[in-house]
Amino acid sequence: MTGRVVVIGDALIDELRDETGVREFVGGAGLNVAVGLSRLGVPASLIAMVGDDDAGEQIRRYLEQYDVELLASPSEHGTSRAVSTRSPGGEPEYVFNDAAQNRRVSYGDAEHAAIAAAPMVVVSCFPFDDREQTDLLVDATASPSTPLAIDPNPRSGMLHDRTEFVRGFEKAASGALLVKVGEDDARLLYDAPLEQLREKLVALGVGAVLATYGAGGAAIDADGTSVSRGISELPGRIVDTMGGGDAVLATTAALVRDRLPATAEEWNAVLSRAMDVAAATCRHEGALLRTPE
Repeated sequence: MTGRVVVIGDALIDELRDETGVREFVGGAGLNVAVGLSRLGVPASLIAMVGDDDAGEQIRRYLEQYDVELLASPSEHGTSRAVSTRSPGGEPEYVFNDAAQNRRVSYGDAEHAAIAAAPMVVVSCFPFDDREQTDLLVDATASPSTPLAIDPNPRSGMLHDRTEFVRGFEKAASGALLVKVGEDDARLLYDAPLEQLREKLVALGVGAVLATYGAGGAAIDADGTSVSRGISELPGRIVDTMGGGDAVLATTAALVRDRLPATAEEWNAVLSRAMDVAAATCRHEGALLRTPE
């Protein structure tokens, strides 16, 4: 299928702090997915808020390096930044600046044209608790001919209204082709186990629900079929889990953008590949998608 997959989400600077010092990476869940798609051979565009500052220029150069088209929304607060402190197990703990907490996306002629031409639109780490932003997103992606994939990817440091976030997320996710959710999402948004959220999303008419369990692997529910897969064992140790979920989403979206698999065997192949890519990604510092090859 021709055309660039459009990713709508966040782009920021990850400032990583641990016992070895301070390092910076270009990141953001939306950006990670867009770059991941490009690295998997799928042309991608990113609609995200990026400031006109040094950090914004760093993001622009990074996206050019990976051939991701940027449709930048203006930012009165500059470029988003996340300061993450790594625990001994590698899990990040985030503090977000004002720009990240007040991120917004604008839809002009260029954005509407890109969405209309896209074989798929992927939404990740979106401010669903901003009703105006959610309504604009739903309107911009309303065409039934454009498959929609969503990862709510809520962050406690950017969550202003949990009830409104859930309302906005469910409004956008209803009838979506693919929705990815994790255990943290279920706890933070619903205070419920992930299994319960999987059932709710199926009832909302989601074509395929991709559920991630961290070290417990992942599962997919689609059209009455459920498949599960443990984490992939690859050489080397796990260095950084930050980009694992984004790698799973990018890989799955790349494999199902033309059509959803029809059998459990096909779904198992999709999930196995996604977990292999996530395992490779987690064996490097930063969130840049890596493949086992």
